[in-house]
Amino acid sequence: MTFRLYNLDREAHRLVDQYSHEDGVLNESHKMRMTVAYGLERFWGEHLRLGVDQPEGRYWKAVWDQLHTILQPAGIELPRAELTLDSNPQAKEDNKRQQQAYTDDIVNRLWALEASEQDQYRVALAVLTQFCDCLVWWTQRYK
Repeated sequence: MTFRLYNLDREAHRLVDQYSHEDGVLNESHKMRMTVAYGLERFWGEHLRLGVDQPEGRYWKAVWDQLHTILQPAGIELPRAELTLDSNPQAKEDNKRQQQAYTDDIVNRLWALEASEQDQYRVALAVLTQFCDCLVWWTQRYK
């Protein structure tokens, strides 16, 4: 058996350090840890709810992107597609439909992990839980 170090603590420290200058963003670490209980799909969706152009939304997305990177060596491929919306105010309805289709696709891909025989969903959720614990620990150190 090969031991592989996934550097959860190091990556958590890097993210907390990176976002520590943004007012109120570090409080999101505690919310992240609580959200883990609701599953990967709910955790993933928070960056959209908070707004991808807001510091809090960017922090959630950065954590998800880092989780994606952490899980790759284990053969767990989390969805990480980017959503690009039209900035034209008249495109509001098209953007809404596009965001709904995008969200449905990501959620279905996450639920497919849950149905996998290798139990990838539960492994990813366990790693995310530990990663969030590390984020909370570093958040406390920076406050």
